[in-house]
Amino acid sequence: MEDIPQKHQEVFKVISEAGKTVGQDVYVVGGYVRDYYLNRTKDEDLLDIDFVTVGSGIDIAKEIADRLNADNLSVYKQFGTAHIRHGNMDLEFVGARKESYRKDSRKPIVEDGTLEDDQLRRDFTINALSWSLNEENFGQLLDPFEGIQDLKKQLIRTPVDPLTTFEDDPLRMMRAIRFATQLKFDIEEQTYRGIEEMASRIEIISKERIIEELNKIVMADKPSIGFDHLFKTGLLEHFFPEMVELHGVEEVRGVRHKDNFWHTLKVLDNVAEMGGDLWLRWAAIMHDIAKPATQKFVEGTGWTFHGHDALGAKWVKRIFRRLGLPLDERMRYVRKLVRLHLRPIALVSDNVTDSAVRRLIYEAGDDIDDLMMLCRADITSRNEYKVKQYNRNFDYVEKKIEEVEKKDRIRNWTNPIRGDEIMETLGLAPGPVIGDIKDAVKEAILDGKIPNEHDAAFDYMMEIKDQFLDEE
Repeated sequence: MEDIPQKHQEVFKVISEAGKTVGQDVYVVGGYVRDYYLNRTKDEDLLDIDFVTVGSGIDIAKEIADRLNADNLSVYKQFGTAHIRHGNMDLEFVGARKESYRKDSRKPIVEDGTLEDDQLRRDFTINALSWSLNEENFGQLLDPFEGIQDLKKQLIRTPVDPLTTFEDDPLRMMRAIRFATQLKFDIEEQTYRGIEEMASRIEIISKERIIEELNKIVMADKPSIGFDHLFKTGLLEHFFPEMVELHGVEEVRGVRHKDNFWHTLKVLDNVAEMGGDLWLRWAAIMHDIAKPATQKFVEGTGWTFHGHDALGAKWVKRIFRRLGLPLDERMRYVRKLVRLHLRPIALVSDNVTDSAVRRLIYEAGDDIDDLMMLCRADITSRNEYKVKQYNRNFDYVEKKIEEVEKKDRIRNWTNPIRGDEIMETLGLAPGPVIGDIKDAVKEAILDGKIPNEHDAAFDYMMEIKDQFLDEE
């Protein structure tokens, strides 16, 4: 413990003294201890530190809050836990307990217990590590299930029989895969078989808990590791069947198409490597999601997936809702990128008009750079020549986009003619015709008929106004 940040040592000393005052043994448990041995303990971001005490977690937390002069003690009597925010540390205290489950219930029977009881209910050996904060053995490592050995072996293993661990809380199957993905560890063979056997029990877990773990997998350095495990254990089909449908290769008269599941994972890894955020990664996951539904073999052409971009975009909201993902601007961002992900490559030809480029810039708006990142990530060929050619094509497209944007300023475009100006100039009352005139001006600008400026737009409005006034 001498290597941990000084302010953490000081807090641990305060907690040790508080435990002595209230007559309760107290221990640091779980992730903080694990990450110390993995050299992942940092003093930069918000840090969660969990403590177990043999006695009341609330009583010891009150004593600690007084000693730290903390005015943000949160007490949760129903769960017997308490929480203190101290600087960038989230300190959570709980009394040691043991749990037992009835076969017909997910809710455990909870009783006060010893430290050993508490460690037995932990999900994995590497998360059952603890340090004593008690005066007689301050800083001593307690490792009842050889978690340190599993850290050295880079292994995820349950402390007791995996079927018991996963029966108690099926989300632990997702957590096993999440830790394996984040840490690049293997899952111990018996533990892996336990996930395969218990996979269907994930269906009793709420979508909110599942998506929290899934998003951590998505945000890993190499998220394909996690999706590979989710697929092979059978977990994925229980909450994301559309992604499982991507798997498989069909053949007609010797013509095959690529496996869209493994292709999607490669695109996802590419986006992760490029530093894409959570929602760009979700766009990668969803970009080909409708290929199975649009798949068709055409004589003389081969396999086609016409319209998978539009249909996939249509599916985004439904899938997001079912998974418990947000239905706000983040969903709309993903939907937009799925809908547009084939458009840039269509702009490669020298014959493509500025109008087509303008329309892409207009539709993508501020997300045009992310769209191009997704397009480059979508290059998964093993043929180096093809990869270089595709990237040269996208270099060309990006140059076109830059030239057109510099000239026409379409990105995040707003109509130079306002609705109130149309009504005042033409003597019109509010109504659909105002929108029709604005649309006509927009189309003229995007088509390059008029420049993207107010005076040209006003003159054009006066030129075409009669056809709209006649409709009135």
